[in-house]
Amino acid sequence: MKYAWLALLPVSVMAQEPIEIIEVTGEGDTLVLPSEEPVEGLFGLSDVLQEIPRSATMISRSLMDQAAINDLHDIARFAPNSFAAAGFGNPSLPSMRGQLGELFEAGMRRQAGNNGLGVPMSFNSIEGIAVVKGAPPVMLGTTQRVGGFVNLLPKKALTDKERSRVRGEWGQWSQYRLQLDHNEVLKRDKHGLRVSAEFVDHDSFYDYTSTRSDDVFVAYRFTPNSRTEWDVWLEYYDVEWTDNAGINRPTQALIDDNLYITGQGVQPNGSTVPGAYAVVSPTGQVEIDRSRVLTDPADINNAKTTLVHSTFQQQWSDALIFVNRTYYQYLEREGINQNSFVEIIDGAHTFENRAELHINDHTIVGINLRVNDVLGYSQFSTEADLPTDLTGPISNRRIPLTAAQQAQLVELRPGLFVSPGTNYDNDGDGVGDYILSDTTDSLSQQWGLFAQHDLALTERWQVTAGARLDYYDVTAKDPLPPAGFEAAEDSYSDWLSAVSLSSQYQISTAVMVYASAYESDSTSNSMAGGTVLNANQVIDSQNFATENTLYEIGIKIAPVNSRWYTDVVVFDQTRSLRNRDGSNSGIATQGVEAQWNYRNENGFWATLAASYLDAHYDNSAAFQDTRQVADLFDNSRPDIINGTGVGAPNFAAFPASNQRLQGVPEVQASAVAGWQLTPQWSVGGDLSYTQSYPLDYLQTVMIRDQYMLNLNATYQVTAQLSARLDVFNATDEENWLPVFEGGYFGSTLAFPSLPRHAQLTVDYRF
Repeated sequence: MKYAWLALLPVSVMAQEPIEIIEVTGEGDTLVLPSEEPVEGLFGLSDVLQEIPRSATMISRSLMDQAAINDLHDIARFAPNSFAAAGFGNPSLPSMRGQLGELFEAGMRRQAGNNGLGVPMSFNSIEGIAVVKGAPPVMLGTTQRVGGFVNLLPKKALTDKERSRVRGEWGQWSQYRLQLDHNEVLKRDKHGLRVSAEFVDHDSFYDYTSTRSDDVFVAYRFTPNSRTEWDVWLEYYDVEWTDNAGINRPTQALIDDNLYITGQGVQPNGSTVPGAYAVVSPTGQVEIDRSRVLTDPADINNAKTTLVHSTFQQQWSDALIFVNRTYYQYLEREGINQNSFVEIIDGAHTFENRAELHINDHTIVGINLRVNDVLGYSQFSTEADLPTDLTGPISNRRIPLTAAQQAQLVELRPGLFVSPGTNYDNDGDGVGDYILSDTTDSLSQQWGLFAQHDLALTERWQVTAGARLDYYDVTAKDPLPPAGFEAAEDSYSDWLSAVSLSSQYQISTAVMVYASAYESDSTSNSMAGGTVLNANQVIDSQNFATENTLYEIGIKIAPVNSRWYTDVVVFDQTRSLRNRDGSNSGIATQGVEAQWNYRNENGFWATLAASYLDAHYDNSAAFQDTRQVADLFDNSRPDIINGTGVGAPNFAAFPASNQRLQGVPEVQASAVAGWQLTPQWSVGGDLSYTQSYPLDYLQTVMIRDQYMLNLNATYQVTAQLSARLDVFNATDEENWLPVFEGGYFGSTLAFPSLPRHAQLTVDYRF
């Protein structure tokens, strides 16, 4: 039975003695600042921000509403060092400290995209967000990405109060969103049921771009007695979206003045179909409409996913609390673009169960099992974005595969070609004859043991130590070998470890200082967390030997009975960057982060966040789609650009160095504020700033200093009904973002921000 592990789902609830149940709903009109929200299930059962020896930010439901948080990139309004690339217009992962972060929900790691190119997500089921920098604590397990992580806090059913909420949004470009949320008390203080649904129908400022999605969330809570609680929830999400690659040919003139160099690329064989080493003879330079992006009306991108969570908690005695967390997710995804990109997930199952025993509120021990089963097909090696002249017809963007290219791939469906799961030698010359991507059929099992202990050396000085050991066993095979070849298959197993140590000292009731150290092994995975075979038909052991370190010191100040909180953190971190070809490059980062929260009795509140980041290659190689944008052009129009004529894409590899990491600003700052002017009227807004930074590895193109101002005003019509107007990008800045994390497309693509636009929200609670 391949899925026999599903039997580990909890099926019974036992009753014992009282347990304190703390319920944080995040609903209603009460604003909860980041320093006021408890951090649950990450470092222990529940902690307050000022007692955690790590850089963290809590974003409550009320703050999500106040700052219009609708996707993972919006967290940068509150959390320092959270700048992110555009993620092809659909962020599926957060970014922190210059790299992609991990995504958790209720303390369990979710499936996510390969290098950030994944499935958009809905916040319909979310009550709050915890943003934590650095690798996850030992209790949460090893991960691929260690710059930081986001833990989504799902809505919970209530057993003591019935309530409902209807929320509608109307935005420019025919954008509509409807959310319905109802909590039903089935039996007071015993059973509660909550149902939430969201329907999204968004057209876009960008050409040929839209999002259509339906999300249904059902939560159930059972509290048979004061010592036992069980929360279980189910979510189904169905989405269609557009893969938006932004604007190609990012010269400095494009970034500064929206000036675009025209002319279709010509391959060495004379073809004008976009392909490797194409050269453009510039035909002119025009101001391009920022809505004209690399999209195609014939592209297909859709996904369906189902998630099930269960959290069971029971107090066994005054000294022992048992917690069992279970998570299961099933995902299907279909991505077929006219530029030859294909990513099809034909079923990805992820299951995780974690049992925790909390002893005397000082010790945590536990066991963890995670299973990931992925069947997927991909082909991304024949894409070529730079040769396309965006000002020309749609046909300029399309890449029909040649007979020679088709011969290096395998036909999955009539007319649809993807890479095999590894390479094969057709002619016996010892060289593989196929184009590789991320095609795989892999099954992994990860068993983990962990322990964490808090030791009070004095009344003010505490030391916390944690350790984890995981046994990782994975099998991968080629699901689609070429005709005449037997499917290659390999298996691999390894031990992964993680250790953490922190020391915190309470200088006074208001001031805590801390120092933390963390070292871990992590994995490097492909789409949906799967594992691929390399060109030699084996699993690469380097995918399980990624070492990460973190050293962090900080001070947190939270005066008793005061209305403000602040912290400052200094860190030094090393990690790995997964490159597009599956290899890894070392990255070293050092930086400073600070945040401040304030509220006064006159209805004014504010949060500030600022950070400095020095991110550079750690004596490691770097890769880029093209060495520099000038390689695309010949030198026939030096009045427009001094082209090199090398041709593009040319798949540049840069030797090991300590070069600055491209696509990441060193300085970031943001502020969010609100003011209750009268019982009916409130106003607010947020302002963000990023310092100038290089878009490409050679720093030939710079994105200038940028800022973004968003404003809002709310009118409370009645105690239950409110209306809000948001104006985003109020000063109509023409800002830019990198399209992809890690800088691979730094010389190829840039993403134009949305112009000034408005949105009306009507909210009714009853």
